[in-house]
Amino acid sequence: MKLRLDKLTNGAILILIIIASLIFLKSILVPFVLAVIAWLIVVEVRTAIGGLLNSKQNKIPIWFQNIMASIAIFAFIFIEVKVLGVSIQNLSESMVKYDDNLLLIEDQINKFFNIDLTPHLNKMVGDFNFTTLLKNVLSSITGLFGNTFTIVLYMIFLLFEEAAFGKKIEQIYPDKVEYNNAMQMITRIGKTVSGYLTLKTLVSLLTGGLSYVVLLIMGVEAPFFWASIIIYLNFIPTIGSLIATLFPAFFTIIQFADFSAGLIVLFAVGTIQVIVGNIIEPRIMGNTLNISGLVVLLALSFWGAIWGVWGMILSVPITVLMIIIFAEFDSTRAVAIILSENGIVDTKKKEDC
Repeated sequence: MKLRLDKLTNGAILILIIIASLIFLKSILVPFVLAVIAWLIVVEVRTAIGGLLNSKQNKIPIWFQNIMASIAIFAFIFIEVKVLGVSIQNLSESMVKYDDNLLLIEDQINKFFNIDLTPHLNKMVGDFNFTTLLKNVLSSITGLFGNTFTIVLYMIFLLFEEAAFGKKIEQIYPDKVEYNNAMQMITRIGKTVSGYLTLKTLVSLLTGGLSYVVLLIMGVEAPFFWASIIIYLNFIPTIGSLIATLFPAFFTIIQFADFSAGLIVLFAVGTIQVIVGNIIEPRIMGNTLNISGLVVLLALSFWGAIWGVWGMILSVPITVLMIIIFAEFDSTRAVAIILSENGIVDTKKKEDC
């Protein structure tokens, strides 16, 4: 009994140490995890490029494929950041008028419901200024890209280390069966996470692209900015798509001081989210992740509390990684089963010969 209690105590202490380390080392770990994801995406793009250009007679060297994949990805990111920067600048310059629009909206509510909200709003929000709030939001979004150089640097070194990675694993696991099992687990992690991110990116781009068309037709200011926000928020499970729908709708109401325009945007963007999220995405992705819906919500809350917005975005890939790793060991297999959706975890280990 005492031995079991000691194990539980040691386990609890270890968990607390890990959580404290995750919080304390956030500035180092978040860019590194993002670099690992960027590396996995580069490998995915590299594989696609190799499949298109390689032939039986001529094979393009891996280092050249890495360069081509990196150029393609960072060219896309560069264009995205440039266009997004212009959208943010234009939005910042026209924010002064939105405080007046808020007063117009308040008057409309007062007249429609025959009430006077002004004293209550003044009491609730005090010196609230929408312009200041929006500037802070834009500043926060810009700050998310502040570690780009660090992420790129980490990713480059990961690409350099990739060639020697297999040899290091071979030294760690001299036994051939253990080596094969370790490599299978690493390969499965890479394929599952990169596959999820690739498909999620395509689905998010589809959602953002269709939403951009809606916002452009409606005449909403900075449609590219809002479409980009929709794309990024779609990586946050469950609540991301809801927030992504509400943001442009609320902004439309404030821009035009008209509730009907906001409701149209809410309905149109919401319909896109429902169709893509509930019909197209499940058919494309299937049940490849095998994560319980409750676990997704808990992971979202946990990683969001520790790492903020990036934690929310990374919550699903990290949980997938945990399930795969925990399933490999008898002592943690029960945890993997609890985290999974259907209780079935496949280690795909080879039988000892």
